[in-house]
Amino acid sequence: MRKIVFFAFQGEPMCFTHLLFNAVDLHKKGHDVKIVIEGKATALIEKNIESNNPHFMEAKELGLIDSVCKACANQMGALDYIKNNTDLVLNGDLVGHPPMEPYVREGYEIITL
Repeated sequence: MRKIVFFAFQGEPMCFTHLLFNAVDLHKKGHDVKIVIEGKATALIEKNIESNNPHFMEAKELGLIDSVCKACANQMGALDYIKNNTDLVLNGDLVGHPPMEPYVREGYEIITL
């Protein structure tokens, strides 16, 4: 079993969907998987929830979404929606952004997309 954390930065829906495919697949095959939603990808949260995107919802229900970047969500205009309509954890521990160091310390491989 491997420990993998995906940092989603891209705001392109297709790229984000492929990240979700792989995260869920690896989880179902026994790996310890987490997703951190960063950058322009924070703007995709509302659309994925409101459209009930099955891939996003599955990742969320499996508890794979570890956190969302607080600074980027604010910059992308997604912060209020996330705060008021989701139970997603906002992380701003590194100058407003989720730090990678805790994942490295815990032995996670980091994949950025």
